[in-house]
Amino acid sequence: GNQYFQFFPNQLTWAQAQRHCQALNANLASVRNLGEYQAIQRVILNGARNNVPTWIGGSDAQEEGYWFWIDGTRFTYANWCQGEPNNVGGRENCLHMNWTGNLCMNDIPCNARYPFVCARKVRRSLE
Repeated sequence: GNQYFQFFPNQLTWAQAQRHCQALNANLASVRNLGEYQAIQRVILNGARNNVPTWIGGSDAQEEGYWFWIDGTRFTYANWCQGEPNNVGGRENCLHMNWTGNLCMNDIPCNARYPFVCARKVRRSLE
């Protein structure tokens, strides 16, 4: 199924952002392929008028180096920045995108504050 993405400019921690998404019956966005990554980038650009670094739903907080999407999607696509994820200080367990001029994915401490993108899975109604 497709996903419906929405950008929120509020500067929240990763967990606060996920809770905000859940209140809307959504999750922080997962990314399954380059097309979805670019779709999320467009949503951010439209909302922020800029390619701002933005939370999405990736985390390896449960076990270092094992990345998961919060919505349960398998973590098969990644667009990491060069040298990432590097877990600086042993504390970088959450994922944001549009990092650096390359607009790639980076691991960052979960208590950092960024805008975020929520995603809702769009299911076809049963006719």
